[in-house]
Amino acid sequence: MESSLLDTAAAAASLCAAAGGRRRAGSTASFLSCSCSPRDCRVSASYSRSISRMLSGVRSAARRKLFRADPADLLGVANWPEAGVAGHHQQQHWWAALEHNFVLESTDDEYGGVVVDADRLPADKAAFARSLAASLSYWKSVGKKGVWLKLPVDRAEFVPLAVKEGFKYHHAEESYLMMTYWIPDEPNMLPANASHQVGVGGFVINDQMEVLVVQEKYCGSSLDGVWKLPTGFILASEEIYTGASREVKEETGVDTEFVDVVAFRHAHNVAFQKSDLFFICMLRPVSSEIKIDETEIQAAKWMPLEEFVKQPFIQEDHMFQKIMDICIQCLRKCYCGLTPHHVVSRFDDRTSTLYYNVAEPEDVNCSAT
Repeated sequence: MESSLLDTAAAAASLCAAAGGRRRAGSTASFLSCSCSPRDCRVSASYSRSISRMLSGVRSAARRKLFRADPADLLGVANWPEAGVAGHHQQQHWWAALEHNFVLESTDDEYGGVVVDADRLPADKAAFARSLAASLSYWKSVGKKGVWLKLPVDRAEFVPLAVKEGFKYHHAEESYLMMTYWIPDEPNMLPANASHQVGVGGFVINDQMEVLVVQEKYCGSSLDGVWKLPTGFILASEEIYTGASREVKEETGVDTEFVDVVAFRHAHNVAFQKSDLFFICMLRPVSSEIKIDETEIQAAKWMPLEEFVKQPFIQEDHMFQKIMDICIQCLRKCYCGLTPHHVVSRFDDRTSTLYYNVAEPEDVNCSAT
């Protein structure tokens, strides 16, 4: 049916051209119509009206049927007889029609690519396969570069179809899979998936020089019986300073105030080949009663600082020994950590948190750690 519609449109255009008319470039919405006037076509008014009615019917039917056509068949439009129309006009009308009827809904990104609208994907596999093939053809023709395709869980059956077209996995979240396609015949410039996870450890010490420590319920054999600082991962869109206090509260029930970041560790290939940033935060307790999270924590208590530092686990580990040295220097006012400050950058006009030092050590006689 679709082929007959296109054939009829081409035949109608040929009739006008044969009558000596000159087809003028129309709007993208009327790519199948002939804009010749009766005078241009040198035919009778009644004959012109007959052609007009025929083309109107073609346009209406095309709108109803075109989306169900196979784009591979429509690609043959470039080989239609020109029927007196300049080739580049014919191509323009074709691509306008393709974009309007088949190309997946998307927005342009700032790097010359497109982001497909995940909320407006076709409802079934066949329609998606047709639209995806047509979309790639169109995006290539207009010089687009990268394509971002987000497939929600309820469209998981589309994944093999996208893979078949050459899409690659980028990352996945609980509710969707993100896929990408790089169009140019040049190195792929799309950014890679997030490479790091971010963790925090809370050094909480009270006025009696006691450190808040925990024993984890699930840990490796090397940590059996070890008292350690409360630690955990930062949540999505969470600040380091709020994440540190949250983790301490969740594991021990103790409320705290953030003081500063005293150090951070950067390690690689930690979990699933991801790198890891781990921030050691000094926190001030504002409550003392302990109530552990029994799903994660075996025990928690306030331990004298000296006893905590003398644990073999810390004495035999250069990194943890260094961390404790830094924390003790902070307590002696010989070391100043990094405090959070909210700033706005013209780069993105967003408020972000910049951590920096705003004070000097108070004791000029402090020795280097």
